[in-house]
Amino acid sequence: MALAPPEHDAVVVGAGPNGLAAAVELAGAGASVLVVERHERPGGGCRSGELTLPGFVHDVCSAVHPLGVASPFLRSLPLADHGLTWLHPEVLAAHPLDDGTAGVLLPGVDETARAMDDPTWGRLFGPVLAHWDAVLDGVLAPMLRPPRHPLALARFGLRALWPATTLARRTLKTEAAQALFAGIAAHTVNALERPLTSAAGILLAGAGHASGWPVARGGSQAIVDALAAHLAHLGGRIETGRQVDRIEELPSARAYLFDTTAGALATIAGNRFSPSYRRRLNRFRQGPGVFKIDYALDGPVPWTAEPCRRAGTVHVGGTLDEVAQAEAEVARGRHPERPFVLAAQQSVVDPTRAPAGRHTLWAYCHVPAGSPLDVTGAVEAQLERFAPGFADLVLARAVTTPAQLEAYNPNCVGGDVAGGANDGLQLLFRPVASGHPHRTPAPDIFLCSSSTPPGGGTHGMCGYWAAREALRHLDGTEAEPAGRP
Repeated sequence: MALAPPEHDAVVVGAGPNGLAAAVELAGAGASVLVVERHERPGGGCRSGELTLPGFVHDVCSAVHPLGVASPFLRSLPLADHGLTWLHPEVLAAHPLDDGTAGVLLPGVDETARAMDDPTWGRLFGPVLAHWDAVLDGVLAPMLRPPRHPLALARFGLRALWPATTLARRTLKTEAAQALFAGIAAHTVNALERPLTSAAGILLAGAGHASGWPVARGGSQAIVDALAAHLAHLGGRIETGRQVDRIEELPSARAYLFDTTAGALATIAGNRFSPSYRRRLNRFRQGPGVFKIDYALDGPVPWTAEPCRRAGTVHVGGTLDEVAQAEAEVARGRHPERPFVLAAQQSVVDPTRAPAGRHTLWAYCHVPAGSPLDVTGAVEAQLERFAPGFADLVLARAVTTPAQLEAYNPNCVGGDVAGGANDGLQLLFRPVASGHPHRTPAPDIFLCSSSTPPGGGTHGMCGYWAAREALRHLDGTEAEPAGRP
């Protein structure tokens, strides 16, 4: 008796940016695709909503998107046709200091160097930006793949290998430039004295110079809404409100792709893997958590440093040494007295985020994984330090603890928004040591989340690379199909 053919070529579990990117790549290659999502709305870590007061639109997780606008895959899609508009602030990012000055990231390398009176900024970033497309191509691909541009990647790597504190002190002259680099590097959610932490600083600042640090008009939800609309245009389908606990609950398919954590994959599809592989997945380490506050404000944040008032992103933490100390405390499992606060003021450039004359502020700090402490006071003390009078503008606040973030999005284990710890060998080997990190020992099962290379960020590249591996399986070929973005 002949078996019934599979219902789909591919089923994707999870409708975050990576799950949708994987689905779009598969559907664009002609595969029939179904995406299932536990939430009532696609988005994962890229949703938006009125979290405080009516008319105030807040980003639930990701907020500012230098890797989104830079992503080779997202750039290849007609997302503007589906409503996605990138809005670029005049000042990409700012880092205030106690004397009223600030480090500033501007679109141009030279203007950034002039603004901080530090020509060493140009000497640090000039060689990388001269070959930026080649660098981006290499960094946003699995590191174990043979690079297409080895010399360009080597130039990046020679700088990226350094601890962020060491690179900043050895190559940058002014306190403002050093603090700016430290704040950008701190996006890696790691102690800045550790090797390879310069990679995030160079990648994100370089992306800003090359293509900007924009926000999505109307909220980060617009990114996933555009991806979902394009998927529908290609013939793919999304089913929301569908919890998946076991792979047997899914429709039959020739390939399954999981936009989940490594541990969730082990739980859902564990009976398809050997005990040793399940143990390897469960040994994947999560990173620190975040404590997040969304504010509805009666006016713009009264930053003492004027460039901060025009910035889309403001890194609040003081000097290089202060930022490094705060992040080192979190890495040791402690709560810093003065946390490093990442703030985004989308309403500076996007008037749809708040009623006329009013503003939003998105802010979080790193905390030990699963921290139960309410650190609102410490966050707001840092904001008041550099924006006296901030508290008088707060109309409402919505606090999200690490536990609440995980309950909202199970991929954020313990409040980890980075898809896993970004240190040691795990920075290169995600989720396990493998030459094909998006594959599993089961030939029809793939992992496409930020727990795979190239890691966290709203860029869709984890989903893209997993889809390319899945297409090899569907096609029955060993050579990689054409079509790298």
